[in-house]
Amino acid sequence: MVALESVAGEHAKALAGGGERYTTRHHARGKLLARERIELLLDPGAPFLELSTLAGWGSDFTVGASLVTGIGVIEGVECLVVASDPTVKGGASNPWTLRKTFRANDIARTNRLPVITLLESGGADLPTQAEIFIPGGGLFRDLTRLSAAGIPTITAVFGNATAGGAYVPGMSDHVIMVSGAANVFLAGPPLVKMATGEDADAETLGGAAMHGETSGLADAVAVDEHDALRLVRRAVARLHWRKHGPDPVAVVEPLLDAEDLLGIVPRDLRVPFDPREVIGRIVDGSAFDEHKPRYGASLVTGWARLHGYPVGIIANARGVLFSEEAQKAAQFIQLANARDTPLLFLQNTTGYMVGTAYERAGIIKHGAMMVNAVANSRVPHLTVTLGASYGAGNYGMCGRAYEPRFLFTWPAAKSAVMGPAQLAGVLSMVARQAAAAKGAPYDDEADAGLRAMVENQIESQSLAPFLSGRLYDDGVIDPRDTRTVLGLCLSAIHSAPVQGAEHFGVFRM
Repeated sequence: MVALESVAGEHAKALAGGGERYTTRHHARGKLLARERIELLLDPGAPFLELSTLAGWGSDFTVGASLVTGIGVIEGVECLVVASDPTVKGGASNPWTLRKTFRANDIARTNRLPVITLLESGGADLPTQAEIFIPGGGLFRDLTRLSAAGIPTITAVFGNATAGGAYVPGMSDHVIMVSGAANVFLAGPPLVKMATGEDADAETLGGAAMHGETSGLADAVAVDEHDALRLVRRAVARLHWRKHGPDPVAVVEPLLDAEDLLGIVPRDLRVPFDPREVIGRIVDGSAFDEHKPRYGASLVTGWARLHGYPVGIIANARGVLFSEEAQKAAQFIQLANARDTPLLFLQNTTGYMVGTAYERAGIIKHGAMMVNAVANSRVPHLTVTLGASYGAGNYGMCGRAYEPRFLFTWPAAKSAVMGPAQLAGVLSMVARQAAAAKGAPYDDEADAGLRAMVENQIESQSLAPFLSGRLYDDGVIDPRDTRTVLGLCLSAIHSAPVQGAEHFGVFRM
């Protein structure tokens, strides 16, 4: 509960945007806030799955990275929505804004979701231009590639779209601008004056009327923000968009209470828990058909439905992965691909087992077999980090590097190369051995101080907000919302075809 309350406080910071002063100023100009625009854009009562809410957490930038991204339903179509938050430095893009946008575009591409951009940005945050300018070109590359893949891109401009920001509407399939508010130009009046000596006001240089009547950049000019959102909805309705994946069957609610999820994971992540207690509270009818229940018992595998969609589930039971668990997982992943069934990974792992006996038994090649299967699997993957996610276990259980379609974290979860105490102990042993090799005395008091410092550093860097702030997940979620979040993701995933792999890499036997 403590971790949940702490994360809720950090989420509140993101929702506050630039703070009361700037939100009040924005409203006084007759403008809607980013999340207000999204709420009016979506179908009445439709949920909005916000993504990367804590982007930039722990950095010098405002939590949320001056951008709101997420998935919502517009005219019955699931869309990826990207909305500038102009209350934070006028919506200027910083390095975290860039990463958040790249992640949103990746989600749109892999899941075949139309992209709706609600734009009002002053362009790049100039003090950090060295980190933005060169990689920033990828934003425009993404828009053109989405369009080339037949994934529609629609942009509504509510205010300034300057410099690089002007290329967003320039590279979108459909563009709507708000009369008297939208200004789209490569260089604003001051820069034009400096570069050419020409005097030009913003409206003449790049206003909605000019782009609607003269340049042709605007496909439609809205009378106000509400009208712009109406026009976006009409544009989505005219896409005649159809999902390519199979439809779900009837949804059956779990028999077990989701409230219990708050108490299932122990505060001490070294204490194991039964992931079946989680599975029974998120899958349809709490029905789970386990695969190989008596073999490789530290890993639970089996079949279920979630919000009507079939899923294969791979969940850590006792943290450590042995050879049997790795082989069991590899076979199960092959089965899921043969059945074109998405995979759900529930992480709580300390990694693969180490020691002489396990090395002799082939833990490296068996662990590699599991990682090979995960890396080459082609069915959609979903990952939720429930507790620990340490070492190569993070890889075998489809961590961020293995490109799950979506990855979410529970508030008390932790992830690092190893536990803080173990890492500090390893560094201490190395230092002690180095001193012994030189014949020098070892300072135990300094060693204790070093270990404490390292443990604190690793502990702070393994926490959920830190990891989410660096976009190593798509959000930190309330455990009780897990079923709903996964259901929304599965629905989005089925906008694209769901097909398994025909080939895997060579498995070392």
